[in-house]
Amino acid sequence: MCDAETAIAERYRLMAAQLNERQRRAFAASEARIFGYGGIAAAARACELSENTVRKGLRELDEQPLAAGRVRKPGAGRPAAEDSDPELLDVLRGLVEDETRGDPERVLLWTAKSARKLADELGRRGHPVGFRTVPRLLRKLGYSLQSARKTLEGAQHPDRDAQFAHINTTVAATVAARQPAISIDTKKKELVGAFKNAGREWHSEGQAPRVNTYDFPSMAEGKAIPYGIYDIAKDTGFVSVGIDRDTAQFSVAAITAWWQQLGRERYPDAQSLTITADCGGSNGNRTRLWKTELQHLADQISLPITVCHFPPGTSKWNKVEHRLFSFISKNWRGRPLASYQVIIDLIAATTTRSGLDVYARLDDNQYPKVEVTDAELADVNITAHQFHPEWNYIINPSPN
Repeated sequence: MCDAETAIAERYRLMAAQLNERQRRAFAASEARIFGYGGIAAAARACELSENTVRKGLRELDEQPLAAGRVRKPGAGRPAAEDSDPELLDVLRGLVEDETRGDPERVLLWTAKSARKLADELGRRGHPVGFRTVPRLLRKLGYSLQSARKTLEGAQHPDRDAQFAHINTTVAATVAARQPAISIDTKKKELVGAFKNAGREWHSEGQAPRVNTYDFPSMAEGKAIPYGIYDIAKDTGFVSVGIDRDTAQFSVAAITAWWQQLGRERYPDAQSLTITADCGGSNGNRTRLWKTELQHLADQISLPITVCHFPPGTSKWNKVEHRLFSFISKNWRGRPLASYQVIIDLIAATTTRSGLDVYARLDDNQYPKVEVTDAELADVNITAHQFHPEWNYIINPSPN
């Protein structure tokens, strides 16, 4: 390559990323015209374009400029598939509409509707189209790639909204009085070991973590049961990671650890403790052991404990879910939870721009099944609220 070609190549390298296809042809053509004899070949080599492309650019230099924003002349290029085949969009719509699911005669009823399968089916129906064209056609029809969303909550309790209002009023009054109010729940159990974790993170090319092909529980080192406590006023999370079973004893042990390590120091003048919880699981409102264990805690910390349960099917409204658990999931996405220490470190490293702090601990205790007798339940010093007493109640310290 001569010095003139080298100069053309360098100028093109500096500008190419800013040019569209017509501008690239115009640049190469102008260089060829300035170069003189042999300019077409020289510009083609320097710009790594074909000589025919440079010749096309030369012709375009002598033509009237296109309207603002256009790169090609009107009508240039291959006609759109839907213009050549007016029935194409209607046939494609018929293949993907949800109403076809109940028709056992539909070919795609029991298959994933991928672009390739849709293109194959269109071809069989006399409307050949490339699979790369299918996504564009679907977007034109108003479709997009989506995943299933967890929004169905089942039948709503008629007092659902009233219970939300009751919880909000109770918590707001507690926070205004500078008393502790916490939101609690158990996060999804996780297998401990070299298993694939949903999500992606940055790694050097080809250095993605190696994980097991299968995620059988028998291949795990154990299971992790994260129990979360979210301090509503302080925007602070506390997670106790269990290794055994998610029982009411485990739940209250986590709350006790939070009080001993954080709560007692942050609320030295506390006169009560308010808890918001789901209606089910280890902290369910019908769980006998939950109430007897709370009685032990109330006696230990010498504070009345107010409990407000969310109505059935509304656990996602519990603040611990979207103020704590969601950020933990984001923080460890794509990371194999290879050991309990890794889990603790990832939870403790969770932060948000709003200032969330998270503390984590390992609870390696065993929690065997416990039966609560009627007499033990009767000993619980409980005061029920007038509004839905099964959801709202106070566990008072036992009288001396």
